Amino acid sequence: MSWQTQKLEAVADFCLGKMLDQKKNRGEPLPYLANVNVRWGEFDLADLREMRFEQHELDRYGLKYGDIVMCEGGEPGRCAIWKEQCSSMMIQKALHRIRPHNCLRPEFLYYFFLYKGRTGHLASLFTGSTIKHLPREKLALVEVPVPPHSTQDHIASVLSAYDDLIENNRRRIQLLEQAARLLYKEWFVHLRFPGHEHTQIIDGVPEGWKKTTIGESASFLSRGITPKYDDDAPGIVINQKCIRNRMVGLDFSRRQSKQVPPAKLVQFGDVLINSTGAGTLGRVAQLLFEIEECTVDSHVTIVRPKEDVPVYYFGLHLTGLESYVATLGRGATNQTELSKDDIAALEIVLPSSSSVQIFESIVAPSFRKIRVLSEQIEKLIKARDLLLPKLMNGEVVV
Repeated sequence: MSWQTQKLEAVADFCLGKMLDQKKNRGEPLPYLANVNVRWGEFDLADLREMRFEQHELDRYGLKYGDIVMCEGGEPGRCAIWKEQCSSMMIQKALHRIRPHNCLRPEFLYYFFLYKGRTGHLASLFTGSTIKHLPREKLALVEVPVPPHSTQDHIASVLSAYDDLIENNRRRIQLLEQAARLLYKEWFVHLRFPGHEHTQIIDGVPEGWKKTTIGESASFLSRGITPKYDDDAPGIVINQKCIRNRMVGLDFSRRQSKQVPPAKLVQFGDVLINSTGAGTLGRVAQLLFEIEECTVDSHVTIVRPKEDVPVYYFGLHLTGLESYVATLGRGATNQTELSKDDIAALEIVLPSSSSVQIFESIVAPSFRKIRVLSEQIEKLIKARDLLLPKLMNGEVVV
């Protein structure tokens, strides 16, 4: 099926955001999106910063429902569609804001760019050898299909059904994890565990509890491998982009063919810690699903609890240290590293076996549900990404 195409500059308005300059910027402080806040198909709004914007800049740099936000640098082409996730949102210079004309539905244009970006079709437009960029003048020349509105609506409807299910599962996971974390804090931070009224405090911890370190509690603590990337290989490698919001996702993972030492194949219950680079260093997540032939790259540290260490307690403790772990990086701003020794030295208090066994039995059903939901998310992402090019090429007619 052949659709009419137009250059992007003919069917959309687009601009870059505002340069961050604390000395020159004036006006009202407002939240803005930076490159790190834009993921493939979603926004990470957990750590927003503010910049001053004057009244005449609000329209120029502000976001409206249906705007497509795309990374200009770092990982050029990475994009998501803005749906008023929060109010008065602006953008920084590292981002393109794309606002389609009436001939294009915003959702259709978003899925078109998601397809182009995820499949590498925009790579020929990038400039720069070390740090890649997608300049405005190059983006303007992208040929965009302009099928009838009815076709655009059908395609967007099919794909958004997958995304709605993915987002719903992610919200359910967050609620389940939040409930487990609240119970963890109630029992093991505020020390209101069952029977606490009758328990003595000895050396700062309840009687029967043990002060130790992550190094003493882990059976394996190591960085991953330097992978040999191969899109046709069976092996999977997790990188730092896969670890955020205390969850491990495989949508940014890659295939690789290098033989992996058995100990570096990730296992259920492993805690993964981003260990390189300001901004991502210190992110912590526990792997709560099984995955075969999977490892991590050399920028991620695997921390595997010993068999006698309660797995969910261990994960909740380490993920709760995320903000502190992020401060342990050493080196220049763009080359900060988190050492294995610093992770091993982190303190952990292991509660009495009776308390922690009750805790594990209470939270285990929630984590089993998280495991099922995580597996569903991965299947939905794979199904959507298989369907995406077929819909955009007209191979599958809707």
